[in-house]
Amino acid sequence: MYRVLLVDDEEDVREGLVVEVDWEALDLRIVGLAENGREALEMAERIEPDIVITDISMPFMDGLELARRLRERNPLVKVVILTGYDEFDYARQAVSLSVDEYLLKPFSAGHLTELLTRLRAQMEAEIAEREDVQQLREHYRTSLPLLQADLIATLLHRQKSSAYILSRASQCGLELGGKRYGVSILTLHPTEDPELKLFAALNIAAEVWADHKAGYAFMHQETVVLLYVEPLNGIEGKAENPQQHALENVVRSIRHYLRVPVTIGSSRLVDTLPDVKHAYEDALLALDYRLVPGTDSLIYIGDVERQAAGKLRFDELKQQTLTRCLKAGTQAELEQGLQLIFREITVDHGRSDIQLYLIEVLTTVWKAAQASGEEMEDIFGAGFQLYTDLFRLPGLSEAQHKVSEVCLLVQQRISSGRQHVYKDIVEQALTFTKKHYADPDLSIQKVCAHLHISSGYFCSIFKKEVQLTFLQYLMQIRMDEARELLRSTELKSFQIAEKVGFAEPNYFSFCFKKHTGVSPKEYRKQAITTPEGSLQ
Repeated sequence: MYRVLLVDDEEDVREGLVVEVDWEALDLRIVGLAENGREALEMAERIEPDIVITDISMPFMDGLELARRLRERNPLVKVVILTGYDEFDYARQAVSLSVDEYLLKPFSAGHLTELLTRLRAQMEAEIAEREDVQQLREHYRTSLPLLQADLIATLLHRQKSSAYILSRASQCGLELGGKRYGVSILTLHPTEDPELKLFAALNIAAEVWADHKAGYAFMHQETVVLLYVEPLNGIEGKAENPQQHALENVVRSIRHYLRVPVTIGSSRLVDTLPDVKHAYEDALLALDYRLVPGTDSLIYIGDVERQAAGKLRFDELKQQTLTRCLKAGTQAELEQGLQLIFREITVDHGRSDIQLYLIEVLTTVWKAAQASGEEMEDIFGAGFQLYTDLFRLPGLSEAQHKVSEVCLLVQQRISSGRQHVYKDIVEQALTFTKKHYADPDLSIQKVCAHLHISSGYFCSIFKKEVQLTFLQYLMQIRMDEARELLRSTELKSFQIAEKVGFAEPNYFSFCFKKHTGVSPKEYRKQAITTPEGSLQ
């Protein structure tokens, strides 16, 4: 349902609009009633209406000014102006303010229903236009090459989960489900028209790669990247090393058609999609060996660097998981993440490899603490020797226990510090508000500018800590001070209004009566006849 805010200074008009229109049948819901533009503006910040129906002539802020300010804050809100015949020329200003509809008084429920039906149809048409399936499909089709290239770039430089990659791949027309994966990087030797020749090389390589059903070819950072995807089910009669066979044909075809020398650096095969990033790094290393005399056009990293299989890597995914658990996870999530990290270590890994791996784990913990404003010296004491103490332990199980202990302490300190930051921000906001509540221009934006934080972040933590929105709290402060001044001074109502942050005395009286149930004058009379402390 669309959310509607009704604004009119006459109570019988507001009540009449509520009961005379079948809002539910129109798929509309009344979420707020306001007596004037200023109250409506404050209310709109809280309830975020889709449609605002407002009278044009109201105290404190008229309908056109309300429309203007609503548009500044939310350009998507629909505004309907209610106007009398004698205000019609004035109401035509609404066109320049992008008011969506206006209705001439007096009007019937049928007229308003007809207008709202038309407005709702317009809103639905706007939504439908943005969701037009045919348009989206055509736009999606033309964007596919860019989407595919973006995904491959992510695959080469970032570590994402296999589920994420496969989901993205399916959306942009790539079949990346495979048994193993390899990356090869093709570069041309210096030649005339290098960009044109590289584009031609991409077309040739892509055609050969497709013929061999080897995977995908893409242009990336002035090279051609050949992503090899080994089929889940082997193809009968296929070459013993299908990737090598396809690469040899790529080199042969480019030499034949382009008559330029070509070099390809190729990685080892990896078992998972997240490891394609490491395969890309290995392919780059292999390509660097092209400067070594005597190397072939096809350079395999396994031929030039003797590296133990199953290298122990504290990769990007593990770093991200550990950092997230330390900063925002539960103790159970942290323990689960550490289990995954230590599961990588086996008896086949050497002592130096394990030490380097653990150093990277602890460095990630240290960085997470610093990023959260925590100092390791404050957590573990001055002169602590985190790495040295770890390597003095007799075995891997003791090291794992030590790392878990360190992580838990850091997680607890970060969590405690975050709560302290929340409370500190709110305390600063409360102090600033109490000091400046007499400023009629005091606003959320002004407080946030003082605190150097975003308004969305501020509003969420303020309401969580205070159990009131900022505007509700500001009004409460102003009303408390107004009651105190009415009880303890002989200041006039307009003087009190100015002292508590109201530029308009009439609006102060309106808010005071709405807040306390009586006018300022009546409150003062009651204060004289009521024992001190019992009048609220």
